[in-house]
Amino acid sequence: MTSEPVPFSQFVLKVHSRCDLACDHCYVYEHADTSWRGRPRAAPDEVLERAAGRIGEHARAHRLPAVHVVLHGGEPLLAGPARLRRAAELLRAALPAGCALDLRIHTNGVLLDRAFCELFAEQDIKVGVSLDGDRLANDRHRLFPNGRSSHAKVLAALELLRAPEFRHLYAGLLCTIDVANDPIAVYEALVAERPPRIDFLLPHATWDHPPARPEGAGPTPHADWLLAIHRHWSERGRPVPVRIFDSVHRTLRGRSSLTESLGLDPADLVVIETDGTLEQADSLKTAYDGAPATGFDVFAHTLDEVARHPGMLERQSGLAGLADACRACPVVRSCGGGLYAHRYRTGGGFDHPSVYCGDLLKLITTIRDRVQPPTAVPAQDRRPLTEGHLDELARGLGGEAAVGALAKAQLELSRRLVAAVGAPAGSPAWQLVAETDRRAPAALDAVLAHPYTRAWAVHCLGGDGRADLGGLAELAAAAALRARSEFELLLPVRSGWLHLPTLGRLRLDGRAEAVLRGDAEGLHCDGQTVRWDRPGDDRWQPVRRVVLPGWALALEDTDPQRDSHQWPAAGRLAEAELLDWTGALREAWELLGRDLPEYAAGIAAGLGTVTPLAPGTDGRDISAAARQAFGAVGIARPSTSPVLALLLAHEFQHVKLGAVLDLYDLYDQEDRQLYYAPWRPDPRPLEGLLQGTYAHLAVAAYWASRVRTFDGIRGDAAAAARLQLATWRAHTAAAIGTLAGSGSLTPLGLRFAEGMRAALAPVLELPVGAAAEEAAREAAAADLAARRGTVGRR
Repeated sequence: MTSEPVPFSQFVLKVHSRCDLACDHCYVYEHADTSWRGRPRAAPDEVLERAAGRIGEHARAHRLPAVHVVLHGGEPLLAGPARLRRAAELLRAALPAGCALDLRIHTNGVLLDRAFCELFAEQDIKVGVSLDGDRLANDRHRLFPNGRSSHAKVLAALELLRAPEFRHLYAGLLCTIDVANDPIAVYEALVAERPPRIDFLLPHATWDHPPARPEGAGPTPHADWLLAIHRHWSERGRPVPVRIFDSVHRTLRGRSSLTESLGLDPADLVVIETDGTLEQADSLKTAYDGAPATGFDVFAHTLDEVARHPGMLERQSGLAGLADACRACPVVRSCGGGLYAHRYRTGGGFDHPSVYCGDLLKLITTIRDRVQPPTAVPAQDRRPLTEGHLDELARGLGGEAAVGALAKAQLELSRRLVAAVGAPAGSPAWQLVAETDRRAPAALDAVLAHPYTRAWAVHCLGGDGRADLGGLAELAAAAALRARSEFELLLPVRSGWLHLPTLGRLRLDGRAEAVLRGDAEGLHCDGQTVRWDRPGDDRWQPVRRVVLPGWALALEDTDPQRDSHQWPAAGRLAEAELLDWTGALREAWELLGRDLPEYAAGIAAGLGTVTPLAPGTDGRDISAAARQAFGAVGIARPSTSPVLALLLAHEFQHVKLGAVLDLYDLYDQEDRQLYYAPWRPDPRPLEGLLQGTYAHLAVAAYWASRVRTFDGIRGDAAAAARLQLATWRAHTAAAIGTLAGSGSLTPLGLRFAEGMRAALAPVLELPVGAAAEEAAREAAAADLAARRGTVGRR
C-alpha cells in the first residue's frame, strides 16, 4: 500500500437519496447495500455547508489546482433548483483562490427542463445523462415505478441540452450494458443524441452474484458486445469519444486511465451522503451491506482522516493491492484488476480478479491487436523531454536539442503507426520493411520520419486498418532504394504516377500497378532505369531540395499524401516557380536568422518539408500545419519574403505544440467548453485556443522584431508594424489569461501558460506609440461588438 494517501480531488456530493425511476439494475436500491433507507431524502443546509467547508479545507491544505464535484443521488434533480443553487454557491465560496471548480450533475433526465438548464448555465454546472440506448434497450431497466417508459422524457431533455444556449453544458451520456440488447443499435441511438462523450458501464456484479449471461452466449459476452461497437466506432472514424475505449488506448500507451474501472492509477474519490457521512466509491454498494462505510462524517472528521481509512488506502495501492493472478497478467497495467467492487467474493473479500476478468482480457488484447499488432519493426526508445526542454518549449521556443527530442518521439510514433497498418506480417511489402530495418535502419527511418508517412498511416487506421495498403509498398520500396538493396515489389500507380515517398515519382501512363525492381544502380520499371538521386526529366520527377546555410528542406510537390492540410496543395512546380520559391526561402531564412534566431534554431532542427499550397482567390496569405504531419508546413508562396518568414515561424509553432501534445496532457481532455480567441469570431475548443495562442506568440515576436527594425523611422511600413504589434501582443496576452483561467489546464499546461506569459512580457514593454495602441483598442472593441452581435442572433 502507499505510505502516504493521495489527496482527494474528486467528490460525489449526494443532494438527494431517492429516485423517481425504478431501474432494476441500480446498485443503490437493488443491490446488497440498504443504507439509503435511513438517510434524509434531501441533504440539509448544514450538510451542504460542512461538506463545502471540508472540500475547501482539503484543497487549501494540499494546494489543489482544481477539484471535481458531481452532484448525485438518487436523482439529484429531486433536490430542486434552490438546493442545487445553494450547493454550487457554497462550493465556490469555500474553495481557495487559484483552485478551479469543475462542477457537474448526473441525472436520469426525466425532470430536466429549461428552468434547470438556465440554473446550470448560471452556475456553470455540466450535465451528464443516463440513457441505455433506443427505447427497446432503455425500457429493459429504466422505467418509472408504475412500469411506464422514461425514454421519451430523456430524449426531450437531451434535445434541450443540444439547444445552442445550453450545448456547452452537455457533458455526455452514460449507458449501462445489457448484452441482450443489440450493441450497434444501442451505439447508434446514443450517437444520434450528439453527445460530447459516451461512457459504457459494465453492470455491477461480484463473484457472489455474477453477471447475467444469455443462453448460448460465449464465455466473454460483455467483451464481445463492446468489441462489436469498437469496430463499428473505429470504422466510422471514432466520431465521439468513448471513455472505456479511450482508456484502453491510453493505458496501452502507458498513460493514465479516464475511468476508475481500468488502469492502476490511485483512486482519489470520496462520497458525501445526504446525512454528511463520508463513504468510499458508490459501486461498493453492490458487494455487501455497508461495504462503502468508513465511520467518518463531515462534522467530526477531516478528509485527510478519511484518506487514511484502510479501504481508501487499498484502492490507492496500485499493483501491490491486486491478487496474485492479476499481478502476473500481461495486461495488468491496462486492466488494473478491473473495478474494485467487481472483485468481491464472500470469505475472500476483494483479493480476487474481477468477475469480468475474461471479458477484460479479451477486450484489451483485441483492441491492442487492432491498433498495435505484433510487428517486426522494433519501436525505438522514447527519450522524454528534459525539464530544460520543457522550459524552452513552454516559452514558445525550443532549440536544436528540444526539437530534436520531439522529432525522435515522433519517429517512434510513426514506427508504431506503420506497424499497426502493416499486417499481414507475411506480405512482401512488410517483409521488405523488416529486412530494411535489419540491414539499414537509417534508410527506413528517413522514410518513416517523412511527415506524410504518419498522415497516411492515420488515414488507414481511421477506417478498418486495411485502407490504401499500397502506401505500405511505396514506403517499403523508397526505404529499400535508399539502402541500395536488391528487391522486386508490386506498387500501385496513382493517376499515372508511381510514387516513392521522399524520393519522387515516375510517370507510368495507362497502368493501375507496376513491378518495381531496385538495386545499387537505381530503380528499374517498365523498361526504364532511373537513378533516383539524380536530376529528373519529364518522366522521373524527384523531390527538389533547397539547401541554405544552416537549414535544408524539401519542397514537396510529388507525394499524394501531401493534401493533408486544410488548403489544397499546389501541383508540380515549374522551374520558374521553383526558382521563385528558392529565392523567397533564402531571404526569409536570412530574416529569421537575423531577427528571430531563437525561433530559427528550432525550425532548422525540425522543419524539413515545405509543401506549396494553391493560392487563394481573395488575395489572403494561406498557410497551414497538419496535426498528423510533424516536420511539414503548407504555404501558398506570399508576395514578400518577410511575410513568408512570418508564416514559417507561425506554422512551425503548431507543429511543435502538436508534438508536445502527443507526449503530454496539457489540458483536461474532457473539457468540452468552447472559448473565444481574440482573433476569431467563433468559439473554439480548448486545444484550438491553446494552439492559436502558442502560434501567435511567434507572431507577436515577429512584429516586435519589425518594430525594432523600424526604430526611429517614420512611414507607412513602420506605422503598420507598430499597429500589428499592438494588436497581436494584446490578443496573445488576453488568450493566455483565458487559458490560465479556464480551470482545465493540467499542471504542465499551467507551466506552459506561465512560460508564454514570461516570453510575452518583454514584447508588452516595447513602446509602439499612443496612436497604435488606440487603433488596436478600437479594432478589438469592434471585434467584440461584432462577436456579441453574432451571439445575440443565434
